[in-house]
Amino acid sequence: MKTKHFIHPEFMLEGKTAAWLYHDIAEKQPIIDFHTHLSPRQIAENHRFENLGQVWLEDDHYKWRAMRAHGIDETYCTGDRSYREKFLKWAETVPYTIGNPLYHWTHLELARYFDIYELLSPANAEKIYEQASAMLQQDDFRAQNLLKKMNVEIVGTTDDPADNLEYHRALKNFSVQVRPTFRPDNILKTEDPEFFNRYIEKLESVSGNSIRNLEDLIAVLDERHAFFHEAGCKASDHGLERMYYARGFYPGAVKSFQKLRAGKSLTGDETESYRTCLMVELCKMNHKRAWVQQFHLGAMRNNNTRMYRKKGADKGFDSIGNPQDAYTISRFLDLLDRENMLTRTILYNMNPADTAMFITLLGNFQDGRTPGKMQYGAGWWFLDQKEGIENHLKHLSVMGLIARFAGMVTDSRSFLSFPRHEYFRRILCNYLGNGVDRGLIPNDKELLKTVVEDICHHNAVKYFQYES
Repeated sequence: MKTKHFIHPEFMLEGKTAAWLYHDIAEKQPIIDFHTHLSPRQIAENHRFENLGQVWLEDDHYKWRAMRAHGIDETYCTGDRSYREKFLKWAETVPYTIGNPLYHWTHLELARYFDIYELLSPANAEKIYEQASAMLQQDDFRAQNLLKKMNVEIVGTTDDPADNLEYHRALKNFSVQVRPTFRPDNILKTEDPEFFNRYIEKLESVSGNSIRNLEDLIAVLDERHAFFHEAGCKASDHGLERMYYARGFYPGAVKSFQKLRAGKSLTGDETESYRTCLMVELCKMNHKRAWVQQFHLGAMRNNNTRMYRKKGADKGFDSIGNPQDAYTISRFLDLLDRENMLTRTILYNMNPADTAMFITLLGNFQDGRTPGKMQYGAGWWFLDQKEGIENHLKHLSVMGLIARFAGMVTDSRSFLSFPRHEYFRRILCNYLGNGVDRGLIPNDKELLKTVVEDICHHNAVKYFQYES
């Protein structure tokens, strides 16, 4: 009798209804990944990866965290060891990741890209490394074909307002739409006046305009916003520890900007006024150009000062922050709504304690005209795993409209991350299929087909107003 692989056709599908939903409907849908951190340069230059160690471990803080927890020295994570050495240390770690989504993702990626169904371990690591690395040298495994291989239709990258978007323009005729996303977080980083002023100078350089006061800054940001719009941008993204709200913020923001330009640090109240003002102005720009605005809230970043000083940001020393303040989020959204300046909005939470609050708070600002205008975003970061996704679907079902959900994103820097859409789709189909089998959801095949197709593809096309 043939042994069934760990990654097999019914992986994560517990019944016949779930299997039908996945294989007949979800599996066929093209992928729209509207929030990634992929390099547009690597896509435009059709990058060829040197080996499996590079494509997997060059910039993956999920794996680095697991390796550190397993006792692997930092030189094999962010250090100067060879990619082969790093991969072998990752292979040592993988058997210990059972129960972690990394175990599932690792083996889905080996199966879907390289047709490798063995369970990665030290015993077969050398063989798998050689086999996959040899395949990566083929043209079929260059960056653009890796996207095509997974049936990716649209990718949203994450881009600073100062970016010239040259690589997005170079990809104008590529069969996969690669769209920029406006991510202006640097303009809110006021903790270090020296960094802030260097960034202002960067904006001055790219725009060709002097920024002498707050009014000038808002004008330059609006100019960059328009530049992104002309390049096909449909969304902004804001990675904030929390939302900001201060009453009567503008006069304080004017003074705060001048204080920063003078190289002086802000007080807590001055920071709140400045950040509230900038976020309000940016959200008004999003409304003016009919963009979607995304807020990733609650990450507590760069906790390890020693490692931050040695390695910098985004090296896997971030974690879940405190629950968000419902009042602040509500007041901020209400401020925009009162002026009819609240565009389509997605909120993502890092802390699972915020889930019900986010969903119910968003319901306060649905406008009765735009289906799913206020969206509870996909399970993000530490919540992007089986239990987190199932909880997301359950809470959205009972407190919102799951059928209007705009869908999954990888939020990834890796070109091998797209099987995470399969992972999500299997969990979605299993959730709905179990509901049908238990008599909680009607066994109406046309209704089920519509819901699955919409969540996996159609809702995102309509929500972002993509040309699909």
